[in-house]
Amino acid sequence: MIIEPKVRGFICTTAHPTGCRVNVANQIAYAKVQQKKLSSHSAISPKKALIIGSSTGYGLATRISLAYTYQASTIGVMYEKEASGNRTATAGWYNTAAFESFAANDGLYAQTINGDAFSREIKDETIAKIKRDLGKVDMVIYSLAAPRRTMADGTVFSSVLKATTDTFVSKSLDLRHNTIEEASIPTATEEEIESTIKVMGGEDWAEWIDALVAADAIEGNAITVAYSYIGPELTYPIYKEGTIGHAKEHLHKTANLITKEYQQRGIHAYISVNKALVTQASAAIPVVPLYISLLYKVQKELGTHEGCIEQINRMFTEKLLIEKPDVDKNGYLRLDDYELDSKVQEQINATWDKVTTDNLKDLADIDGYWDDFYTMFGFKLSGVNYTEEVDTAMSIPSISSTSL
Repeated sequence: MIIEPKVRGFICTTAHPTGCRVNVANQIAYAKVQQKKLSSHSAISPKKALIIGSSTGYGLATRISLAYTYQASTIGVMYEKEASGNRTATAGWYNTAAFESFAANDGLYAQTINGDAFSREIKDETIAKIKRDLGKVDMVIYSLAAPRRTMADGTVFSSVLKATTDTFVSKSLDLRHNTIEEASIPTATEEEIESTIKVMGGEDWAEWIDALVAADAIEGNAITVAYSYIGPELTYPIYKEGTIGHAKEHLHKTANLITKEYQQRGIHAYISVNKALVTQASAAIPVVPLYISLLYKVQKELGTHEGCIEQINRMFTEKLLIEKPDVDKNGYLRLDDYELDSKVQEQINATWDKVTTDNLKDLADIDGYWDDFYTMFGFKLSGVNYTEEVDTAMSIPSISSTSL
């Protein structure tokens, strides 16, 4: 069938298998170049990695970077859907199929578990695969972004995107019409705050590490990293001080708890504070898409713009996998350093009050925003003929064919 993008709100309901493959290939090419730049005496070189949330965005870039910059064996955990009838598979499914194909051709071990990473069942299945194939992992990346979490007793917690003080009113980008609107974000209840923490906080990350340690499936001196975001003062009310911010604060505290609990084993947990980018998660947050469009404009002009693969490779090669990790006073790896540079933020703040629907294209990189959005789903990539018929069915060798 001929696949076209079908956008509904902040999500695209179709994905293009060929485009996703090209997207993965482009990131692999970048990671290979970085591998050639690595010093022969790199302090740390992970060899067996588990990536929880491995199929899109930062998680996918992490898997690619570890495999192709460090030649690591990787096990990924994702929650994606394969094609069914006239419905395409999700982008994450096609990304993973492409990655496993490339990895196999290049002699790299790559296996994937598909299911709810919050569940004990998936933890047990993943650990069994680790012990059977790798023995133990020496790196665990937690890059999970999910809207809800189902507990063992059936209780469901859902995350919400709300303020926690007063109702927050600000400019926002209406992605349906590319217009500047006023967004009003209501105040969350205590129950909603706690529910968001349950989904997006650090509890599940800690449970993964506890399970790996209990099963003797993680090396002593292993490194684990969870991805986070803080952002500038402009977005504090909806992000840092909002429900998401409360969850991220819990995530940050969890890093310290993991490190302290497993100090004798040498396991160290880090938080990587990354840059704002177009992801399936960030597209859903009011105010943030407009901020990202302005950020892209400024950083591209200054030459400091990075995508997921550039960010993650810089995290590994310049911040984490060096003799002494480059962390701030809180122990965080700061990959948002270019974003929060005073020159960048001053220009964004000056533009924020001026931007309207009429001058949006002049003041913001709205085209760049949409290019990244469509790229996530395999569209608008050069070298792909989108008028050609393609087969939507694509298997992932390491996953049995069971629709979720």
